[in-house]
Amino acid sequence: MRRVTLFVNGTSKSGKVVAVYGTLADLLSVASSKLGIRASALYNGKGGLIDDIALIRDDDVLYVSEGDSFIDPQEDVKTADEPSGANTDWLTLNIGGRCFTTTRTTLVNKEPDSMLAHMFQDRELWGNKRDPRGAYLIDRSPEYFEPILNYLRHGQLIVNEGINLLGVLEEARFFGIEQLAEQLEVAIKNSQPPEDHSPISRKEFVRFLLATPTKSELRCQGLNFSGADLSRLDLRYINFKMANLSRCNLTHANLCCANLERADLSGANLEGANLQGVKMLCSNAEGASLRGCNFEDPSGLKANLEGANLKNVDMEGSQMTGINLRVATLKNAKLKNCNLRGATLAGTDLENCDLSGCDLQEANLRGSNVKGAIFEEMLTPLHMSQSVR
Repeated sequence: MRRVTLFVNGTSKSGKVVAVYGTLADLLSVASSKLGIRASALYNGKGGLIDDIALIRDDDVLYVSEGDSFIDPQEDVKTADEPSGANTDWLTLNIGGRCFTTTRTTLVNKEPDSMLAHMFQDRELWGNKRDPRGAYLIDRSPEYFEPILNYLRHGQLIVNEGINLLGVLEEARFFGIEQLAEQLEVAIKNSQPPEDHSPISRKEFVRFLLATPTKSELRCQGLNFSGADLSRLDLRYINFKMANLSRCNLTHANLCCANLERADLSGANLEGANLQGVKMLCSNAEGASLRGCNFEDPSGLKANLEGANLKNVDMEGSQMTGINLRVATLKNAKLKNCNLRGATLAGTDLENCDLSGCDLQEANLRGSNVKGAIFEEMLTPLHMSQSVR
């Protein structure tokens, strides 16, 4: 693959190295994009017009024209030692009513491709207007311009306390000072406080609960409570949808009618919790302890754990009359002495579950997987209509 260095016709600064591919039109299109001009012709270093991409060799230096004739870049080079003083004379800028005195060299040399440099490379090119005292008028913020001028003077980004970096960044972009803009973007990013992903503590949550009116819906959707102690708290009707409650201590907590849909309860301790009418659809409670929990609502509102991941859970002695465990995964779970009267267990994976001592009267076990399940001392016999697998 061939590579060439492209310069704007008549200059030898700010060249762009590009790959040569396709046709001459493709190379002109790339040159237009890289140099910000409407490229229409290519010249070699001796002024020869390139009319075939096959004439281009690897590491060639080419000059891109917008249609004008070839201009020797050596004729446009001005050294710092020239006696004309065109870039060293003093001038005054009136920035938003505040005057700054500097030299043309300061404005031009540090960032020669910036808009500010182009404004003062040729005194009359831009037709800059002046105030009655002869200062060049520029309608921008003086507060944000001062750090930019100091950067052009000594090359260091120094911003006084109390000045908004975003304002300085906008000025740097306006004047086309790209290197300074990049430094400011990094400085702004580093000044931002790090995102806090730490779990919410019991103290923080209790303060949150106390500040919320009892009739207001409390939304804790997607929050991180990992490892928090929420034991014995009144958490009724709270929306914990998709929240991280892994390894939480929820013993004896009141979660009546709480929404735990798709929540992460893996490894959590919910022993003795009140789970009447709870919604735990597709939640992940793998390895959690739910011993002695109450899912039974006297009003008839049924707890819904449809599709939940309950692998290896301990639910021994829980009251689960009418619970919906359809297509839930209870593989290797301990359900000993549970009350599962009228429970919906259709399509549920009960493989290797300990169901000894359970009350499964009127439970729906159609399509459930009871491979390796233990049914010793079951209070009611299973009927063929209940289990087909």
